[in-house]
Amino acid sequence: MKILILCTGNSCRSQMAEAFLHSFDNRLTVCSAGTEPAEKVNEKAIQVMCEAGIDISRNIPKSVSQYLSETWDYVITVCADADRNCPIFSGKVKHRLHIGFDDPAKVTGSEEFVLNEFRRIRDEIKEKFYLFYQENLQL
Repeated sequence: MKILILCTGNSCRSQMAEAFLHSFDNRLTVCSAGTEPAEKVNEKAIQVMCEAGIDISRNIPKSVSQYLSETWDYVITVCADADRNCPIFSGKVKHRLHIGFDDPAKVTGSEEFVLNEFRRIRDEIKEKFYLFYQENLQL
């Protein structure tokens, strides 16, 4: 089963979703990418995933263009506002889904508030992607 998770920067939400799907089942082929990849994975995303026992510190944001020629079982967008912020994927896809989340990188406030928002969104991603896994992928 091949799954591609898309967002704009591939620095937070898509990285977390990719890592969680891998943690649920290491037999899955899971990749993530963005239309405008950031220079690096967001430090707070790395921190909150580490708190959950998953290391994404070696990940790098990737461009969706490198995956257009491949065939995918699922392509999933994770931007809360998919129409404006997420790519239209023109590759070969069996199922297209949208599982949207707020963008933690856009949260402002105290360090504690921002980290708590990253944690909240991380937990939402884990919950929704585990449900997706149970309903669609579990063998």
